[in-house]
Amino acid sequence: MSTGSAILDSDFKYIDGKGNLLRSRTELSIAQMLEFLQIEYQYDYSLTLKSGKKINVDFKTDKGIIEVIDIESDITKYKELKVELPDTKIIAMGHPKFAARLSELQDVILYKTQEVQTGSIFMEDPSFAFDYAHILPLVEKCSILHGHTSSVTVELVGEMKNNLLMDFGDAKKIIKEVISVMDHKFFINEKYLVNDDGEHYRIAFDGPKGRFDLQLPKNTTYLLKGEATVENLSTELIKLLVPKMPKNIEAVGVYIYEGYNKGAHIISQISKI
Repeated sequence: MSTGSAILDSDFKYIDGKGNLLRSRTELSIAQMLEFLQIEYQYDYSLTLKSGKKINVDFKTDKGIIEVIDIESDITKYKELKVELPDTKIIAMGHPKFAARLSELQDVILYKTQEVQTGSIFMEDPSFAFDYAHILPLVEKCSILHGHTSSVTVELVGEMKNNLLMDFGDAKKIIKEVISVMDHKFFINEKYLVNDDGEHYRIAFDGPKGRFDLQLPKNTTYLLKGEATVENLSTELIKLLVPKMPKNIEAVGVYIYEGYNKGAHIISQISKI
């Protein structure tokens, strides 16, 4: 499973790799297919027809136009495009309920779908906790070595099958395995790494409290691509969870609480190819 992520808000949306907010799951599938084929596209592209009328097409590519037919007005729009742009390749994707209306048209792909129900579950458990140490050199109060015990809540969003998103037991097992990877580690920004002898990292930096120069066992140290903030730890936990999720999971959210009633919530879409 190839994955990538884009930060979303707490409401699930269809967002492509360009950051476009799409209208449907079908449009998301088309966008992912074009990205996989490395075909450049513009979404909701405004065209000026010969008549001077402006019209927005769903996907504009160098090879032609792709239209999604979900409602009656899309049929009128598609026919208009075929008349006004006779030299342009135009392909439409339509639901079978429009089959009778589309049967006389060319370049139409009919797709059959079942009603798709998107749902979410969230899990809290006393075992979803980990201890760690970190230093935040850019924050004076936190620029000394100190530690936390953080609790974790995980949210999963995706397509339900038989009214079930994912078995809680399976989800709990995966979450505990991933959290164990981060438990009892020292987290630090990788930019402070000055030497790696194979068994140890040497970490050095100047902070508000003076210079730190530490030699740390590699098996107890976790290098991050940014500062060891609770937000970055949430993102790191998502990166570890995503490859272990079943195919119907479309977004993963993580809450990490650093102490009482404070923490970070990050939710990321899973892009699957």
